[in-house]
Amino acid sequence: MSLISLYKRFSSLGLAIASIFVANPLLATPLEDIQERGTIQIAVKENVRPLAFRDSAGNLQGLEIDIARRLAKELMGSDAQVELIPVKNQERLDLLLQGEIDLVIAQLGLNASRRRLVDFSDYYYLDGLGFVTKQANLTEAHQVTTQRVAVLNSSEAIAAVRAYFPATTLVAVNSYQEALASLENNDADLFVGDHSVLTGWTQEYPEYRLLPAWLEGNALAIAIPKGAQHQSLYNEIQTLMAEWQASGWLQDRINHWGLP
Repeated sequence: MSLISLYKRFSSLGLAIASIFVANPLLATPLEDIQERGTIQIAVKENVRPLAFRDSAGNLQGLEIDIARRLAKELMGSDAQVELIPVKNQERLDLLLQGEIDLVIAQLGLNASRRRLVDFSDYYYLDGLGFVTKQANLTEAHQVTTQRVAVLNSSEAIAAVRAYFPATTLVAVNSYQEALASLENNDADLFVGDHSVLTGWTQEYPEYRLLPAWLEGNALAIAIPKGAQHQSLYNEIQTLMAEWQASGWLQDRINHWGLP
């Protein structure tokens, strides 16, 4: 076989292999898949004012909704190219791990156990535990001594209150609505919860106020699937987070929603 024939044969083989890598959609990165699909699917909350909630018209609003829409605009070309999927807390990571959604922006805090399952962006909001009350004699955290503190069953707040305020009496509740009822019925003096949630509480019930105290920090971040195939998506999100921090856009949205 002549050298010319060998050259032609290997050239044809090279083109065939190249065409497989270019044409086969299974070899595209997830970011390219998302862009080709035309929408990015993001898990969000719908009942956590002011992070993510429905307004009087039923539209999703809040800091995390702003972030999701801005992300869609940057990655997809339009903030309309996003599918916001309301989820419960226990669904957030499961849906991401099963590949049913692309990202989670749903009041998800960074911790070691979650980092083993998914990757996280830099945090967009530093949340933390605090107190809400309407008692006039309580204005500072150091005044919390032997009061009755409503706390959600099985929440991390239980350990924090016991550590920092051991003389208080804990009043277990199963929901924010039950916590409100306990305060209104004078069964509790304060309620402990995330600052983000308590901010929404005071916006809805202005007779209540937040005490200026942070018991524990909880960094909220975007959850991204693990794996080398998701690296380009992770890199894009990290770049955008840095840009939003530097430009002041992120802090502007935090201020807009009244978050401390």
